[in-house]
Amino acid sequence: MGKRIVIALGGNALGNNLPEQMTAVRQTAKAIVDLIQEGHEVILSHGNGPQVGMIQKAMQELTRSDPEKYIPCPLSVCVAMSQGYIGYDLQNSLREELLNRGIQKPMATVLTQVEVDPADPAFQNPSKPIGTFMTEEEAEEMRRRGNCVMEDAGRGWRRCVASPKPKAIVEIETIRTLMEAGQVVIGCGGGGIPVYRTEGNHLKGAGAVIDKDFASELLAESLDADALIILTAVEKVAINFGKPDQKWLDHLTPEEARQYEAEGQFAPGSMLPKVQAAVKFAASKP
Repeated sequence: MGKRIVIALGGNALGNNLPEQMTAVRQTAKAIVDLIQEGHEVILSHGNGPQVGMIQKAMQELTRSDPEKYIPCPLSVCVAMSQGYIGYDLQNSLREELLNRGIQKPMATVLTQVEVDPADPAFQNPSKPIGTFMTEEEAEEMRRRGNCVMEDAGRGWRRCVASPKPKAIVEIETIRTLMEAGQVVIGCGGGGIPVYRTEGNHLKGAGAVIDKDFASELLAESLDADALIILTAVEKVAINFGKPDQKWLDHLTPEEARQYEAEGQFAPGSMLPKVQAAVKFAASKP
């Protein structure tokens, strides 16, 4: 009996530019199709940290070049753009790999909005790294221009933005319907387009990026998935990461994970949300 599996692909694991992304996605497609071939039901989500930063930077430069012609592009719109082009690459690579194995399987990328609370304290404390890595000098220049920056797990400096927690997936019924029809669904890309309710039924985009790990966990819970797999650029979870006594963890109970979290073993905006999402999903299962 096949399982229902939600797979979350890390934005950093997809590369820093289009050629790198296409190469990474082709490799990832092989592993995903292995699961499909074994009879499992697969739903995909993905991060967009490097990609959404690249998009917003390009849009800002375009606005500066001709402010009378181009208006600033909201971060929520940049998230939507990233969903489209990452989903495009994923769909093409998965389709090709499936057909190479003689498997006819429809798929769809769902432009997904995820509701957040406008009063979420995350809006006052930006913590989600986006964009490419910078030197400390480049980060200082970005800070002088009014942006928030942070050091990202010993790998360099990055811009950071608000990362509110997801409350509800707006298009969850669409995703469920496609899944039950036997399609491979790509949803909640980049954590979903962050929106909040205003007057009436209007949904307004928020200037934030939802962590894809928490959105993927909510997606897995909402679909009653059997497993949540979070793929990233490092081999596995570690304690004392980057230190001489670094130790990879092959197995981890929720209780052990909470203890390591209390010790500050997992970097915020990096491994911490992955561990927290995994613990939340594990705790949700009977």
